[in-house]
Amino acid sequence: MSVGFIGAGQLAHALVKGFSAAGVIATQRITASSPDTDLPTVSGLRKMGVNLTTSNKEVVNKSDVLFLAVKPHIIPFVLDEIGPDIEDRHLIVSCAAGVTISSIEKICPSDCQMVKRDVSLQRTRLHCSRVQWRQALNHSSRRLALRMKLLQYRPFPKVMRCMTNTPVVVREGATVYATGTHAELEDGRLLEQLMASVGYCTEVEEDLIDAVTGLSGSGPAYAFTAVEALADGGVKMGLPRRLAIRLGAQALLGAAKMLLDSEQHPGQLKDNVCSPGGATIHALHVMESGGFRALLINAVEASCIRTRELQFLADQEKISPAAIKKTTLDKVLQQPGVGTGVGVRTGSGISLFNSSNPRHNK
Repeated sequence: MSVGFIGAGQLAHALVKGFSAAGVIATQRITASSPDTDLPTVSGLRKMGVNLTTSNKEVVNKSDVLFLAVKPHIIPFVLDEIGPDIEDRHLIVSCAAGVTISSIEKICPSDCQMVKRDVSLQRTRLHCSRVQWRQALNHSSRRLALRMKLLQYRPFPKVMRCMTNTPVVVREGATVYATGTHAELEDGRLLEQLMASVGYCTEVEEDLIDAVTGLSGSGPAYAFTAVEALADGGVKMGLPRRLAIRLGAQALLGAAKMLLDSEQHPGQLKDNVCSPGGATIHALHVMESGGFRALLINAVEASCIRTRELQFLADQEKISPAAIKKTTLDKVLQQPGVGTGVGVRTGSGISLFNSSNPRHNK
């Protein structure tokens, strides 16, 4: 088996590092593509022994399992590029937030008439004008075009949708997947074998994946923010920054392990820490007064809603200039309303414990 990644960003880097640590596949059998060979993640993949290329087609030709690890806006253009090279042996795994399986695999020809009939019914119900109706029909046609990307090249593409998170890099990821129309039982087992090697993995219905994105997909960012805030509190009360971060992280790690190893409700475990009239219950009162629970609930909801918005943008095949990739630049520039200005954001790795970080010198 060989694995390919279209996109060599943070997700690809985390998965490859996790797969390598788990020993499920040798890095020499992994190929990744990126238009920008100077990215830190590309350098990291190269050091691990991954085959790097700027050609998406080369990745397809060298891979059996193909991860689509690009931004949702890029998916339609990637499918246009690699569609002719997809073969029966390929298992396509989309990691793009909000992009549905039906947007990648085929849609039956009879569904074309169903969409037109649905829009017509909507026109009757909403009493919309003929112009408004045509605009709605054109939007439906764009969605059909995206959904039929692979159908024009491969009658029964094997597609699966996956949502994971960055802790796969330390083999503590949280992954769910949904199986496409033409993917077989062994395809699901293969993907689960790969993803279970880097953390928790389970199959779900596809309509739950957006919610999973809001919870565990974005969850590490919530946790990192919480640790940073806890460390700030420790520093305020006199602790050294390095020690404060370590203690905050260890507190979350230990609490998570206790919960996973226990059959108790998290509320009961919380109560076990709170002594009557003690320091912890006073701290929790402050958190409740600040709306701590509501903030987390709202954060999960906001991430989920944004995921659905990204699907809408992908359906329309619209893309922001900042997200344009070099391999599809010419095609993207032909799209109405897209300018010629392209911005590339590279970023750099910063250690949490780097004492030279100006934020921590005060």
